[in-house]
Amino acid sequence: MNRWLLMLTKIHIHPLLWIVMAFAILSGQIKPLLCLLVIVCVHELGHAAAACYYHWRIRRIFLLPFGGTVEVEEHGNRPLKEELAVILCGPLQHVPLQLMAWLFMEASLISHDVFTMFTFYNMAIFLVNLLPVWPLDGGKLLFLLLSVFYPFQRAHALAIKGSLVFFGLLTGGLLLFAPLQFNGWVLLTFLAYSLVMEHRQRHYVRVRFLLERYYGKKEQKVEKLIPLRASAEEKVYEVMARFQRGCKHPIIIERDGVKMSQLDENELLHAYFSDRRTTSSMEELLLPY
Repeated sequence: MNRWLLMLTKIHIHPLLWIVMAFAILSGQIKPLLCLLVIVCVHELGHAAAACYYHWRIRRIFLLPFGGTVEVEEHGNRPLKEELAVILCGPLQHVPLQLMAWLFMEASLISHDVFTMFTFYNMAIFLVNLLPVWPLDGGKLLFLLLSVFYPFQRAHALAIKGSLVFFGLLTGGLLLFAPLQFNGWVLLTFLAYSLVMEHRQRHYVRVRFLLERYYGKKEQKVEKLIPLRASAEEKVYEVMARFQRGCKHPIIIERDGVKMSQLDENELLHAYFSDRRTTSSMEELLLPY
């Protein structure tokens, strides 16, 4: 099957969204429902189309009552420019959506009231998604930006901490200015749950990143080489905690500032995952078994 058609088969609707749709239909709120469904679906398909273009492995496109998410089988080892494109191709869909709504209004296919409602929902979803809180697009952009300057593990931890700060600001703002806004509290509940789960799974996220780095496609293009200098006493897991996205690391082992030897990063990964030498020092890796 063509991968573009296969992408459409990945669309799944959350059970809660079916309930929301049923209530909307029963209460006569069909137009707002259709506006939200179109905006959310096109937004997520923008992410999915970019992922499909770069041959990412898409697990599913999940539509939620207040947004959506594209779940992929890529774990931080794709080139940063690909990650940036996949993230941005969601928010960018709001521009042609708004233009299309305007053209429909000009052609008298929709009323001015529907256009105004669509514009409100379109801008609201666009702006909310750019908030720097995980797992929104803004939170993923924050993680990607931090990944340029910090190792994957450190960038992930900082992205969660930064998200918590902005989450606190959002909560305070909602309490001060719109304490009875139900949709706002639903969104904050979702964000709080996502942040808690991401924090709990931080070790799993790190291991997935390293495993894919070890077992991933050997033909995948390496953007750049960044040598890592490690002392002879440093542990394998401590060195791997300094691995960055979008590059490959030759490991230079030193004692008292003098180079002893050099290893490829895959030798560390092999020692950690295949040989179970999880607490070995760098010097011990140089010794025969």
